[in-house]
Amino acid sequence: MKRHISCFALVVDDYDRAIAYYTGALGFELREDSPREAAPGQPPKRWVVVAPAGAETGILLAQASNDAQRARIGDQTGGRVGFFLHTDDFRRDHAAMLAKGVRFIEQPREEEYGIVAVFEDMYGNRWDLLELKA
Repeated sequence: MKRHISCFALVVDDYDRAIAYYTGALGFELREDSPREAAPGQPPKRWVVVAPAGAETGILLAQASNDAQRARIGDQTGGRVGFFLHTDDFRRDHAAMLAKGVRFIEQPREEEYGIVAVFEDMYGNRWDLLELKA
């Protein structure tokens, strides 16, 4: 049986705000946005998945539903880079992301494995934008 990670959860403050950011600033596709039943007294839930075009793995945008979850927004990896966005054209994507207001916390750098720069998403989660060498 072939196995793969279909998606992973990223805790966000608001579904629509997160969808707008990940599809607008990062250029991801909205793969699914389906209502889900919520527990009595809880706000409505949705199954929201975004991903880069052609990617097999998506990001489940999971709206925080309690104080403990809200406290983790933007700090799911303790300040480390926790997400890695690979590209086939670093300069194209870096320029497009800058033009859309994405905050890079360092200048692009050449490493033995490729070109990389760290950026923060709208919540402060750290990502690598990375073009690997052939």
